[in-house]
Amino acid sequence: MSVVLAPLLAVLLLVGGCTRVGQPSRSVLLDALSLQIELTQGAIARALDLEAVGLPEVSRVRVEQQQAVPIGEDRGLRLVGRFDWRLPGDAIRVDSPFELYLQQGPRGESWRLARPSGSSDGSRQDWITDPLPLPQRSRG
Repeated sequence: MSVVLAPLLAVLLLVGGCTRVGQPSRSVLLDALSLQIELTQGAIARALDLEAVGLPEVSRVRVEQQQAVPIGEDRGLRLVGRFDWRLPGDAIRVDSPFELYLQQGPRGESWRLARPSGSSDGSRQDWITDPLPLPQRSRG
């Protein structure tokens, strides 16, 4: 029985690990988390008139919930989960929750980090979006 299940499990893991169309890859999630941390850290440092320290190392992202949401006139994704991070030069790794809003570019080749910014008219959520680095294309 286990001889039959092992190849099936391997196929399911390979298929499950592939990125579906319209779904952010692991590298997009890492870039989005890093940018969100950088923006938050910068805002706190400015508010307290301090210098921001180096960016933490982000790793091991686990998405627990994903849902389509409107972001302005377009569609986006709300992702909730957990990730590991550590400060530069620190050996301690911390497990933290996250909530990200992502918006895919019009041609499906890029992603933007979306952040709610209140409501200018009291009826709709306004958003600030920041581009994430474009994925590296393989050459050859």
